[in-house]
Amino acid sequence: MQYNNSSLRDYNSGWGDSRSPKPSSRGLRWALLGSVSGLAIGFFSLTSFDANAIKNKELTLPVALPEAVTDNLPEPPEQAVSETRQAGAEAPPAHPPVKGEWHAVTVREGDSLARIFARQGIPAKQLHRLVTGSPVAKKLTRIYPGQVLHLRTTPEDGLLELRYEIDALNQIQVDRDGDDFQARQVSREPERRSTQATAEIDSSLFLAAQKAHLPENITMELAGIFGWDIDFALDIRKGDRFTVIYEDLYLDGERIGTGNILAAEFINRGKTYQAVRYTDARGRTDYYTPDGRSMRKTFLRTPVSFSRISSRFSLGRKHPILNTIRSHKGVDYAAPRGTPVKATGAGKIVLRGRKGGYGRTIVIQHGSRYSTLYAHLNSFARGLRTGSRVQQGQVIGYVGSSGLATGPHLHYEFRVNGVHRNPLTVKLPDAAPLPRTYMADFKLNTQNLLARLELARSQAIALQE
Repeated sequence: MQYNNSSLRDYNSGWGDSRSPKPSSRGLRWALLGSVSGLAIGFFSLTSFDANAIKNKELTLPVALPEAVTDNLPEPPEQAVSETRQAGAEAPPAHPPVKGEWHAVTVREGDSLARIFARQGIPAKQLHRLVTGSPVAKKLTRIYPGQVLHLRTTPEDGLLELRYEIDALNQIQVDRDGDDFQARQVSREPERRSTQATAEIDSSLFLAAQKAHLPENITMELAGIFGWDIDFALDIRKGDRFTVIYEDLYLDGERIGTGNILAAEFINRGKTYQAVRYTDARGRTDYYTPDGRSMRKTFLRTPVSFSRISSRFSLGRKHPILNTIRSHKGVDYAAPRGTPVKATGAGKIVLRGRKGGYGRTIVIQHGSRYSTLYAHLNSFARGLRTGSRVQQGQVIGYVGSSGLATGPHLHYEFRVNGVHRNPLTVKLPDAAPLPRTYMADFKLNTQNLLARLELARSQAIALQE
């Protein structure tokens, strides 16, 4: 901007008389910049005040800024521009509509997944892709009458989604992925509440457990924990007592079943046995005595649960069929035909087949010193043959009356270095104790459970008095 002398004289006349100080060129420049700044501030105020008005040309600015000034103005914030561009536009829907319809299908007697899919109009090729897509999806081939499948389908696309509830805690979810299917198992963690039960035995463990409202599966687990030390077919006496602390499982405030036994005590013939559940740092869980010895022995005391002994170990017994004096180098357990027979120890099957008067027989070798024999079986467990390896407690056959037998029972023999020993009295070798490195943690985590067992015993004695 240029100024001539007349302009300056006109400009100075507004400052009063000639004695007033005249503004310098620097002051003039500051005055001009102040005016421009005020206009810029007003522009931004108007822009932020009503962006829609500007967009729709409803607001006009009364002052046009010089080009040199507008070139140096900062850009408006990106978010403000975005909001201005989207103003007045219709917002997209939050959730697109779900395609297809859900169907709840109850499994009928004789149903298979193929039959259910055919009834729902789902192509057979989709069934093949589903069950071969992942190991989780193969569980869908084991469905039972009364169970419910939830399917989302369309006539054009077939199967889009599938939901199958295995139990209250586990569900299989299948989702469509193009032409393939992705299956996963979703598990919920229940709330665990500890509870306890105690009872005195009058006639049998089962009747006493029922009287104490103890669930049947907990009763079976209790017998399994003490099964290495107590023969529940022979050793139980009237007046024996037990106390068990176990878990009740809850889901959404509703009881859905039982969990694990946390601690248990069994008083048999005046001798007290205690066991507590403990998981070490390796993730291995087992039951131990209060001093850290494993409740597990190398051998189970009996191969058949809760059976009556019909004939004991004897060297001078009269044979019921041959009517001659013959030694009976084992124990006979009378049980209904078809009762499962368990391997009393881990080992290798060295005989599976018929063996003279023994009928159908299995002989298991346990290391170099021990072997066991199971005779008069009705049938063998599937998949077992001579040379198969078995684990302790694994079902190897079923009670029968094959060979020289007057009725269904199991003949069981126990040998040490090839010599017959009485299975009811032979001292069974212990399993490995808890490693010493875990003892401090074991004591810390089990002392409360042992205290609860002691309290329950004291309360039971107080009630008797």
